[in-house]
Amino acid sequence: MIRVLIADDQALLRGSFRVLVDSEPDLIVVGEASTGAEAVSVALEERPDVVLMDVRMPEMDGIEATRRIGDVSRVLIVTMFDLDAYVYDALRAGASGFLFKDTPPAELLTAIRVVAGGDALLAPTVTRRLIQEFTRTPAVPRVRGLEGVTEREREVLTLIARGLSNNEISAYLQLSLATVKTHISRLLAKLEARDRAQLVIAAYESGLVGATQ
Repeated sequence: MIRVLIADDQALLRGSFRVLVDSEPDLIVVGEASTGAEAVSVALEERPDVVLMDVRMPEMDGIEATRRIGDVSRVLIVTMFDLDAYVYDALRAGASGFLFKDTPPAELLTAIRVVAGGDALLAPTVTRRLIQEFTRTPAVPRVRGLEGVTEREREVLTLIARGLSNNEISAYLQLSLATVKTHISRLLAKLEARDRAQLVIAAYESGLVGATQ
């Protein structure tokens, strides 16, 4: 059973999410929060598998709440249809991905399961939108290096940051899908990244990929 916490300052939206999530046999809502501070408190107490986290909430925003939740739960940021300017910061804070508030119900449920399963919700089209947002924000300090990363792994990391899926990377580099997955697993270990979202962040923070690329 996947345990879910819903954090949003809109009661109607929280209620809609609860009804949707609780309608699934493998999902259950274990708590709600209307502020960032409350989200942290409930997450630390209930330790849900996934937190659906709004970005803009009273008392504490979703970014700081995500940072304080840390590794207790995986966080799925929920933002407006137009990519929220804070999503990049949210991913840096440890979020495992994001979706839009007008996401179809079936896709929301899939997203919860994807994140609960340990993956990052960064579909190629979503990653490209994230990159577009990055180009409109101030440059992030280069705080991360790529020591120990091979040339081939750098190529794979660059393509991940540009929004390519595993299948697209496989075709582009003429590698088997299994080999691509192996390279990604090694990148995750070497860069101490939890998921694909953090690999995208690492690519930018290391300077491997720039806003103009």
